[in-house]
Amino acid sequence: MSSEILSVLEYMEKEKGIPRADMIATITNALKTAALKGVNSGQELRIDINPKNGQLHAWALMKVVDSVSNPKTEIHVEKAQALKPGVALGEMLEREVDPSTLGRIAAQTARQAVMQRLRQFEKDRIYDDFKDQVGNIVTGTVRRRERNDLFIDLGKAEAIMPGREQVPGEEYQPGERIRCLLLEIQSTPRGPEIILSRGSPRFVRRLFELEVTEVADGTVKIEAFAREPGYRTKIAVTSTDPKVDPVGACVGARGARVKTIVRELGGEKIDIIKYFADPREMIIEALKPALPREIILDEKNHRILLKVATDDLAVAIGRKGQNARLTSRLIGWRLDIEEFRAVGADPEGDAKRKLVNGLGVGEDLALRLVKAGFVSLELFEGVEAGDLEGSGFSPEEAADVIQRFNSRSS
Repeated sequence: MSSEILSVLEYMEKEKGIPRADMIATITNALKTAALKGVNSGQELRIDINPKNGQLHAWALMKVVDSVSNPKTEIHVEKAQALKPGVALGEMLEREVDPSTLGRIAAQTARQAVMQRLRQFEKDRIYDDFKDQVGNIVTGTVRRRERNDLFIDLGKAEAIMPGREQVPGEEYQPGERIRCLLLEIQSTPRGPEIILSRGSPRFVRRLFELEVTEVADGTVKIEAFAREPGYRTKIAVTSTDPKVDPVGACVGARGARVKTIVRELGGEKIDIIKYFADPREMIIEALKPALPREIILDEKNHRILLKVATDDLAVAIGRKGQNARLTSRLIGWRLDIEEFRAVGADPEGDAKRKLVNGLGVGEDLALRLVKAGFVSLELFEGVEAGDLEGSGFSPEEAADVIQRFNSRSS
């Protein structure tokens, strides 16, 4: 038995990193617990394991009495004095027992305790190894996909990237190496669970910290951030050093720095602008090259109404409203965008004529398109027939308009 214990101690220490003293305590406690069960029920033991050779010694703790009622926990005074001269009634006597007599239950209990300690140690090790890496970028190997979750091998542990933290459009194949943000470590009944993300705005922020020295050392600060994973990211930056251009530092020579980040993000567009505390200046900077003709601030409701020229409307709103949404998040104000109408002008009529000439549709249909918000041809970019049907057009009308626009584009 000593050789088996020694091999367990050496394996756990060398292969798993569990201290020998820790495993000895685990086995000792397991054997003590087992002594209370089975053939040795009720017996209290003192157990000692030699850490050098694995030799196990066990002693039964017995009370010295003059009338024995339980031979497993009591010993007659005459027999006790034969073992230890001078022992008195009421004292506790240690009598060595053969460990093999502890039985099969003790062996099973010890084995279960060792495995349980191993599992607990591995859980603790995972937490200790990764708790300081939360918020950092880690590299792992894709292992498998279960439903919408992706399981990634980080070497010392397996992590999970839930569907909500993945980037739409990105495909991951088993064996592929990918970089992710270690988002958090969650406690579950199965132990700590490492959660990764590529869709979090913090992933892009961390990439800038790794790629741009000025961001890492604090010279350039990312003051505001907005992201739609897989499509576009907007960041606003400032500099603590007047000699350092914050936008130029992030872009790099010939765009080298930002191109590296864009490649990592699979081609996601990144807009870098200078940060202004004044929301008026910030909105002008964020919407470039579109130029607002009029800006109306509602301080009470934290809302901004922008009026832009017809030609700038498509740029300001962006594809499916993406630019407007990101700009709103970046500034922290709700954003409404309208077409700027000069006094005496007929913008609705102008927009209708542009659609009639550009798409070849009738005036009635063109007017309905304008009233639905399609005031220029650029706004049809990325629009599908289903989008028009949702705005009150029949399937035939919607399909015809989209076909005319696509034919014109090609």
